[in-house]
Amino acid sequence: MGYGAKRRRSPQRQVLFLFLLPLFSAALSKQIRYSIREEMARGSGVGNVAEDLGLHIQDLLARNLRVSAEKQYFTVSTENGSILVSGRIDRELLCPLSSLCVVPLEIVAENPLNVFHINVIIEDINDNPPRFPQNSIVLQINELAIPGSRFGLEPAVDADVGLHSLQSYQLGPNKHFSLVVKDKTEGRGAPELVLEKPLDREEESTHLLVLTAVDGGDPVLTGTVQIKIKVTDANDNPPVFSQEVYRVSLRENVPPGTSVLKVMATDQEEGINAEITYAFKSLGDDTGNKFLLDHQNGEIISKGPIDFETSISSTMSIEAKDGGGMTTECKLILEILDENDNAPEVVFMSVSSSVTEDAEPGTVVALFKTTDKDMGENREVLCLVKENCSSANNYHKLVTDGTLDREKTLEYNVTITASDRGKPPLSSSTSVTLLIGDVNDNAPVFQHASYTVHVAENNPPGASIAQVRASDPDLGPNGHVSYAIMASDLEPRMLASYVSVNAQSGVVLAQRAFDHEQRRAFQLTLQARDQGSPALGANVSLRVLVGDRNDKAPLFDTVPHATEPGYLVTKVVAVDADAGHNAWLSYHVLQASDPGLFSLGLRTGEVRTAWALGDRDAARHRLLVAVRDGGQPPLSATARLYLVFADSLQEALPDLSDHPAPSDPQTELQFYLVVALALISVLFLCAITFALALYLRCSSPPSGCFQSGFCSKTRPRDSLNYSEGTLPYSYYDPYGASDSHKTRLDVLTMMPELVAPQDLSNEAPLAVNVTEETKQIIPDSVASTHVSFNESFIRNESLIFKPVF
Repeated sequence: MGYGAKRRRSPQRQVLFLFLLPLFSAALSKQIRYSIREEMARGSGVGNVAEDLGLHIQDLLARNLRVSAEKQYFTVSTENGSILVSGRIDRELLCPLSSLCVVPLEIVAENPLNVFHINVIIEDINDNPPRFPQNSIVLQINELAIPGSRFGLEPAVDADVGLHSLQSYQLGPNKHFSLVVKDKTEGRGAPELVLEKPLDREEESTHLLVLTAVDGGDPVLTGTVQIKIKVTDANDNPPVFSQEVYRVSLRENVPPGTSVLKVMATDQEEGINAEITYAFKSLGDDTGNKFLLDHQNGEIISKGPIDFETSISSTMSIEAKDGGGMTTECKLILEILDENDNAPEVVFMSVSSSVTEDAEPGTVVALFKTTDKDMGENREVLCLVKENCSSANNYHKLVTDGTLDREKTLEYNVTITASDRGKPPLSSSTSVTLLIGDVNDNAPVFQHASYTVHVAENNPPGASIAQVRASDPDLGPNGHVSYAIMASDLEPRMLASYVSVNAQSGVVLAQRAFDHEQRRAFQLTLQARDQGSPALGANVSLRVLVGDRNDKAPLFDTVPHATEPGYLVTKVVAVDADAGHNAWLSYHVLQASDPGLFSLGLRTGEVRTAWALGDRDAARHRLLVAVRDGGQPPLSATARLYLVFADSLQEALPDLSDHPAPSDPQTELQFYLVVALALISVLFLCAITFALALYLRCSSPPSGCFQSGFCSKTRPRDSLNYSEGTLPYSYYDPYGASDSHKTRLDVLTMMPELVAPQDLSNEAPLAVNVTEETKQIIPDSVASTHVSFNESFIRNESLIFKPVF
């Protein structure tokens, strides 16, 4: 394979359960095994997992292929799919005292989510020599010991396994001892010294030996220890334990000071040689930190915490020594019983930070496993989300079981509770927050089903006339709404010049000033559209009603009629371009030459005669008519009617042609007042001058008078009264010579004028020609109206006049 590893596969079947379901070991389509040696360099290849799993190299990055483990000894290359060594692999640390070292790996792949179980077998290399617990061993042997006596030694320890482990012992050359290895089923082979020749303390009191432990590696590694033997005086009988091997069961977590066992040894000697003391001879691991041995009575008590998860058993060698130096030993095998002292744990191997709201039911959102350090029923774990589930290897998938809606629930806080079957059961909970990703599944919604706005005419261009609002509960571009005009009852070329809509705010702007008289209403179809993909939109109708303002003054026109007593002489017609209350017109007579002769309809504008015209009635009449609308403030206009009675229209034409232009009555009145004041002033000055002259004449000598008696005898009653005179002016009626049998009505010319609001002084003169003879209508002498205007209509900013025939 090119990786320095061996691979083994075992086909198995894959099964996937929905919601919170276990992933069994048998759920994998294939079981892959790799073998590597320990202490391989970092970056060394283990095997190509992508090739063995049938995954495409180009999909590795998208599927986020990775190793899920508590300690990262391995990693997966996304370039070629190979498993690489990423940390120091020491078999003796991973699998102490175990002949087979297997490191299970979980290879996690996403999109879709899957987990693959791979076993990596760590093969041992001879990297540890045998090691004795002590650097030197001291033995006391009585000189009376008989040949064949055996003396046990503490065995060496080799962390390697198999052929690389401890294979044999070698004893250095000497004259008195040989070496044998005692095979014990309860433990490793223990070396023993066998006395071959009697000892003589007086001849040699101390013997030094070298014991060598040899493993089976290539090259061979060894470990040595020095044995010092002291020869003591005679002591015939060694102590004897009541049992050669003691077996004790102890529950973990017992309090310190708890009695474990009391060993007992006896000696047939008497006196000091029968006094026995006890001591630990061989302790494994940190046994000495966990237990205490009473040297006098042999009782073993707990010292530190006893943890089943750290060590399930412990083996101890206990030595009994009498006063004469004779020793013996026994073996204590302590089995630790498990207590339910570890709550199960939930470990997430893969968690999706978010899931879109359109995810189908059954979508995998998380992969996790449950672990419990206890054993037996204490290790069997139940996991709870909405219902219970359990599995042999405690692998689970968290999947959706229904439809998601981000607009209703933004996120889910899923709490997974793992509980074991211990008594009492222990449990732990782990929460994971799952964010719901947004999709564009909501179209914008307007606040109203339709909109109607009222806009007064003559609005300034660019003014806001309405605002539409639409809301979209989606996020980001999916909820960003823009507005546009989709349709209108206006012509397409006119639409852009009428209104526009702000794409961001939905404010509808007037592009021009509206005119109620041109268009009273129009309708728009507005669309709100989000920025999602695909984009969603909604339409709403907006009806714009253009309100009327009082911006048009009334317009006068006349309709001729035959003049007859009580009949319609003429009709004053005013036209107001406004509507509604602003166009309600009322007619009023402001001035009349003969106030009682004619009547004017308030609402109709009809001018009628109040009685039959007689010979004494004037031939010419003048009416000043005003019309007002109902607006606020009201606008008005005036018209002047000149009525000239004639037998026929032909007779009235000369009067019409010679008739001077009508003057302003106010100007004429002022003129007459000025003339009258001037005349009165002249008369007053003349009277003062005459009185002054007369006074001077009377106060002078008599010779100054023509008749002295006249001056002195004048009586007050004979004085001249100048106040009784009349004005030296006469009124000449050019029409007074008309035939009394004929009434003639001349037609004058009407000159329409523009007036400002509330101003009735400006008048539009109107002349009507009506011919009447003997109070009957003559066929060839009919009433007619002659209206004279300029060639173009007269306009100002508030009034428009036009003739109506």
